[in-house]
Amino acid sequence: MEAFFVATGVVALAEMGDKTQLLALILAARFRKPWPIVAGIFAATVLNHALAGAVGNWVTHFLGADLLRWILGGSFIAMALWMLIPDKIDDGDVPKSSKFGVFGTTVLAFFLAEMGDKTQIATVMLAARYVDAYVWVVMGTTLGMMLANAPVVWLGDRIVKRVPIKLVHGISAAIFLVLGVVALIGWG
Repeated sequence: MEAFFVATGVVALAEMGDKTQLLALILAARFRKPWPIVAGIFAATVLNHALAGAVGNWVTHFLGADLLRWILGGSFIAMALWMLIPDKIDDGDVPKSSKFGVFGTTVLAFFLAEMGDKTQIATVMLAARYVDAYVWVVMGTTLGMMLANAPVVWLGDRIVKRVPIKLVHGISAAIFLVLGVVALIGWG
């Protein structure tokens, strides 16, 4: 259960102000159909994070415990620094319209936007850290994405304006830093 709660919290915080959260806001404004957008975000996240978790789980079988500890520690610390850099979204990241409908457009846009994104990399690292809890990690990271993105779809920029993104990024950076230090000194 620890893996689930850590994954949920880390990803929910990491997603605040992230480009995929901005994408959710833009899709909601463009299509004005919250249910298919939220369903598309969920489908894309489950698929993307299941693959990312599998990569994290797979990597642990090829690295020794000491090497994995150093890689994870360094990765979590790098993620802490990355959290302090605000994300932006390019016009090319947002589909204008699609023959796939709102749901299909959202799935495709979110899946692609998540490739190499903070939350995908965090999922890889968390699955490597909690190697015996792959399903819990994927469920937690998916819930974290939904907690951060679904309200944005329904409430739009009203919620974005009320949440101090710099503070959230600072808290996220601190959590990743702690995870990095804990990884470097050993987990138990």
